[in-house]
Amino acid sequence: MATKSVIRDVNKHVGETVTIGSWIHNKRSSGKIQFLQLRDGSGYIQGVVVKSEVSEQVWNDAKSLTQESSVYVTGVIREEPRSQSGYEMTVTGIEIIHLTENYPITPKEHGVDFLMDHRHLWLRAPKQRAILVIRSEIIRAIQEFFDQNGFTLVDPPILTPTSAEGTTNLFHTKYFEEDAYLTQSGQLYMEAAAMALGKVYSFGPTFRAEKSKTRRHLIEFWMIEPEMAFTDHEESLRIQERFIEHVVQSVVKNCRTELETVGRDVSKLESIKAPFPRITYDDAIKFLQGEGFDIPWGEDFGAPHETAIAEKYDKPVFITHYPAGIKAFYMKPDPNRPEVVLCADMIAPEGYGEIIGGSQRIDDPQLLEQRFKEHDLSMETYQWYMDLRTYGTVPHSGFGLGLERTVAWICGLDHVRETIPFPRTLYRLYP
Repeated sequence: MATKSVIRDVNKHVGETVTIGSWIHNKRSSGKIQFLQLRDGSGYIQGVVVKSEVSEQVWNDAKSLTQESSVYVTGVIREEPRSQSGYEMTVTGIEIIHLTENYPITPKEHGVDFLMDHRHLWLRAPKQRAILVIRSEIIRAIQEFFDQNGFTLVDPPILTPTSAEGTTNLFHTKYFEEDAYLTQSGQLYMEAAAMALGKVYSFGPTFRAEKSKTRRHLIEFWMIEPEMAFTDHEESLRIQERFIEHVVQSVVKNCRTELETVGRDVSKLESIKAPFPRITYDDAIKFLQGEGFDIPWGEDFGAPHETAIAEKYDKPVFITHYPAGIKAFYMKPDPNRPEVVLCADMIAPEGYGEIIGGSQRIDDPQLLEQRFKEHDLSMETYQWYMDLRTYGTVPHSGFGLGLERTVAWICGLDHVRETIPFPRTLYRLYP
């Protein structure tokens, strides 16, 4: 009786007969030999059907197979250096589960809208599968880093009564008789958790009702948001660069085949090692003006500005000390220069934009109350947040990493929509 296996584990069964549940990714014939390109989710392997070595039934079953038909294929595993996986199967038996007719995604070129309409099937393509494997490894490495560095995973609420950053780009819903919003950040709640647990992080979906159509924006995306008690801005930056190094090098180590599938230049990722370069907002403005950009001090950076800055470096770069007026109310002013705050955005190389935003948080209750007034925020609504400063305030810092932008950068993708299984964009809620 054949051993049941998955393609990823065939290296353990060389010379043995195994059965693999799989789909027909592709097929070609050379007279009296048929080559079945099999996939089972864990990987790909070629099944070779030789007419003179199988029954007429097996041969005819192989001939009848169509793209994405599902089968149990039985055969002997052997080493094959010319194969990408290093192995091949000599087929001895085929059990057809389902013959597929008129599979809509063929090897020919399809437009993006067509592929997005069939996203539930497009996920089966080698490149899309590879992206999701890399995404999974990024998630594993993120959790590994925080677990190894003394952080506790805490889950903030998705339904909230207010905005974390005082913006209006929120999805509104009714919470029985009250107004509620889908979260755009769990940060404020993570600050509360940090006061209980020291070092914490959240990992969950966030929502921004921004009518953005750029290649960097999604409506629903996943955020990783650490908060750290007794941690200043400088220490936070060191943690961020070690964190990114760990994630990138984990992908390089564990997903080299998938990186090749998506066409990534792995050498560019191998060089992502801490420390990362830093540039102040002031110097960034001077640089941009010198490059011909018409941008005054006090204005936030857009995608072209971030790309121009990033092109000067082959690693992520920190832009630090932004003007207080363009940053969130909770960011701590620089004691030596109160018009700027102790914050940094980490800009990925190769034009992928901001992947991390972070800061030291205001810990002075009087200053925070002043910020509430300046930003016209309700003290009643934010009383619980004020309590964190009233009862045992400490210096603390945190940051947020956007998962999908990070996946896009590491994979070298043109658009963020391929980084998540079922993207939610401005005009897409299906499938």
